[in-house]
Amino acid sequence: MEEYSESIVLTTENMQNLFGSNDAYIRKLENDYSVYVIDRNGKLTVKGNESNVRRAISVLKELNAISDGGNMIEEQNVNYAISMEKANELESMKDIDGDVICHTINGKPIKPKTVGQKKYIDAIRKNMVTFGLGPAGTGKTYLAMAMAITAFKNEEVERIILTRPAIEAGEKLGFLPGDLQSKVDPYLRPLYDALYQIMGAESFTKNMEKGLIEVAPLAYMRGRTLDSSFIILDEAQNTTPAQMKMFLTRIGFGSKVVVTGDATQKDLPVGTKSGLDIASKVLSNIEGISFCKLTNKDVVRHPLVQRIVEAYDKFEANEQRRTRK
Repeated sequence: MEEYSESIVLTTENMQNLFGSNDAYIRKLENDYSVYVIDRNGKLTVKGNESNVRRAISVLKELNAISDGGNMIEEQNVNYAISMEKANELESMKDIDGDVICHTINGKPIKPKTVGQKKYIDAIRKNMVTFGLGPAGTGKTYLAMAMAITAFKNEEVERIILTRPAIEAGEKLGFLPGDLQSKVDPYLRPLYDALYQIMGAESFTKNMEKGLIEVAPLAYMRGRTLDSSFIILDEAQNTTPAQMKMFLTRIGFGSKVVVTGDATQKDLPVGTKSGLDIASKVLSNIEGISFCKLTNKDVVRHPLVQRIVEAYDKFEANEQRRTRK
C-alpha cells in the first residue's frame, strides 16, 4: 500500500514550541499514531497510514493554534490534544484557550486547560452554587480561587471567604503549638498558597487585615449569614451531612458559592457518611445549583499524576467487582 503524507508549515517559534525538549512531543505523536515526522525548514511532513497521518496532522494544527496564542506548549497540552482527538472531541478545544480568568502576580494568565475545566468555569459564572467534583490535580480549587479573586477585583462581591473542614489527612498531628489561628493554619495552607500565587502576599495580607478576605475552618461558619460574598468550601468530601447543610444554609443575598471535593479521598472516621455524597443526591435537580464532574482527563498537574489517578480508578473498580461476587 502506498505511503500517505501530509504537511503543515510552522513559524520558527511554533516549531520549537511544538517539538519540545529533545523533540519529546513529536516523538510521542509518532509513537501514538505510528507515523514519522520530517522537518524541512519549517515544513513538517507526516508520513504513514492515511488515517493516522490525518489524525496526527489535526493534533499538530490544534497545538499550533495554541502556540499562536502565545502559550508555551507543555506535555499536558500534547497528552490532552491526543486524548481529545482519539475521543473525536478535538474541535471542542477551540473555545478554551481564549477564556482568561485573571493573571497571577507574575503576569501568567490563568485559564481553563481542558473542556471539563471550561464547563466548570462557565457553571460558576452561571449558577449561584457550583459543586466541582473530581480527582486531585483537576484545578477545582485553584480555578475557583481565580474566579473569586476576579469577582472581588471587579467589585461583584465585597469579600472572599475560604473554608474547609479541619480534618487530618490519614495521620494524627497531635497538639499543635500557638494560638487558635496557628492551630488551624496547617489545614488551610493549600488555600493560602493559591491566594499568594494569584494575589501576591502583600495584597492578600492587606485585604485580610481589613476583613475582606477570610480563611477559616468550616466550624467558624455556624450561625453566620454571608451576604455579598464569594465563598469556597474546599475538601467538601470531609464534611458530615450536618456540616454541609449548615454551610449551604449560610448563603446570603448577592453571594456565590463553589464547593469542591474528591469523593475518593475521604478522611472521615469509618462509617461516617460524607456530606458531599448526600448533597449530590439531595440537590441534583435544584435550579441554580450545578454539579460539574471533572475526570482524570482534566488533570493538569504532572502527567504522572494522571497515570496515578487512572491506576487507582482501575484498582478500586476491580476491588468493587470482587466484593460484589
